[in-house]
Amino acid sequence: MPLPILALAIASFCIGTTEFVIMGLLPEVAADLGVSIPSAGLLVTGYALGVVFGAPVVAMATAHLPRKPVLVGLAALFVIGNLFCAVAPNYWLLMAARVFTAFGHGAFFGIGSVVAASLVPRNKRASAIALMFAGLTLSNILGVPAGTALGEAFGWRATFLAVVGIGLISVAAIAWLVPAEVSQPSGGGLLGEVRVLGKLQVWLSMLIASLASASLFAVFTYIKPYLIEVSGLSTSTVTWVLLLFGGGMTIGNIVGGRLADWKLMPTVIGTLLLLAALFVGFARYGAIGSVAIGIVFVWGLLVFIVVPPLQIRVVEAASEGPNLAATLNQGAFNVGNASGAWIGGLALSLGVSYANLPLVGAALALLAVAVAVMSQALDRRAPTVALQAPAE
Repeated sequence: MPLPILALAIASFCIGTTEFVIMGLLPEVAADLGVSIPSAGLLVTGYALGVVFGAPVVAMATAHLPRKPVLVGLAALFVIGNLFCAVAPNYWLLMAARVFTAFGHGAFFGIGSVVAASLVPRNKRASAIALMFAGLTLSNILGVPAGTALGEAFGWRATFLAVVGIGLISVAAIAWLVPAEVSQPSGGGLLGEVRVLGKLQVWLSMLIASLASASLFAVFTYIKPYLIEVSGLSTSTVTWVLLLFGGGMTIGNIVGGRLADWKLMPTVIGTLLLLAALFVGFARYGAIGSVAIGIVFVWGLLVFIVVPPLQIRVVEAASEGPNLAATLNQGAFNVGNASGAWIGGLALSLGVSYANLPLVGAALALLAVAVAVMSQALDRRAPTVALQAPAE
């Protein structure tokens, strides 16, 4: 893989750490700023909303600009945003800084995935996107635990300052390694980007992404009480199990890229079917602690196998102007995160037990399968035109 993709992976590591590390620092942030932990938890919500609403705004505003300066600017935005977080004197300014930082999240992953795909031959595109997203998965098993430990030892502001340092490295890496002549999408400009949103396949791809993400968060949001109350694991063991989940995500991300380069939609459909079966097995055998631990690892692996193919699917479906669509796909994942957590909570409030909650995830995964099968059937009638790839 070309070195420019490694530069994008460093930036995605920084972005992933920024997004998730706040969850491990909520008690410290709440105590320092004089707010409740639930109020501090809204910093997570604020960031997610910034991703959803900021992504299309940034993508449209930068549609006419060369890709390299845009990527450098978005990485710099994260540096500035994290610096503002580190020095924020009160809760509301910290919230504003988090939302400001999140505005670049979706656009970076959307535009970055298009650039990564353009740097390699067509048969390696999904693997290129997977390498870029590897930074995001590694942030969950390296950046977040290290950032949490740093914040507990030296204060939560030190964590954000550390992310600023990583962010500066990513800015330098992108400026140095990403070629200035990186390919621009055909069709060009804002009109070309908006025009592709009229394609049904683009929206079907984003719907699959939302449903797949919802199937994850309907269960994963409540995984700690599940593992403690159903599987009988201790709180300290749950921490290690979640790290194991992150390891599965990292492996699944790389495997998903290779499988998607081989057979894209069969990879998506087959993985979602396996996820549905895994959820059923979780509901049936999750009370056995050792089995639950194994299931969580395989779950992490499967859930990230579908990420690279779903991202490249949108890029190819929107080949005439992929930047806005690829960016909106990141918003689709976040919509799935939020809706999945809400659906899982609603199921619990209606009397579904923790033990049976994975069945809700199975139902959402099967809905995603149905949409994917319909999308593939439409492919057979009118094959998607792919981006022109460089020669081997």
